[in-house]
Amino acid sequence: MENNKTIQRTLEGTVVSDKMHKTRVVAVTRQKKHPVYKKYFAVTKKYKAHDEENAYHTGDIVEIMQIRPMSRDKRWKIVKLLSKKQDITHGEKEPKNDTESEL
Repeated sequence: MENNKTIQRTLEGTVVSDKMHKTRVVAVTRQKKHPVYKKYFAVTKKYKAHDEENAYHTGDIVEIMQIRPMSRDKRWKIVKLLSKKQDITHGEKEPKNDTESEL
């Protein structure tokens, strides 16, 4: 008997779009070395990944795994959440004490 277990390819990326039903767009950034100048630069590629429960949202850092093709563009599935998006509250500042300026 043969064990035909293949190693699944996994990547880590950030969810950049959650506007489609059961589909998320995940941006994966990697470092690439320039062949002549030997300088590293960032290369970003976007993958459409399947999200059955619509549980992941823009800004979440997730791990995706390669699967059989589900549609023309979808060949990846979100496996797990690595980090949740940080909520930043805007406009909630403490009021200044203007009594010093009036004196």
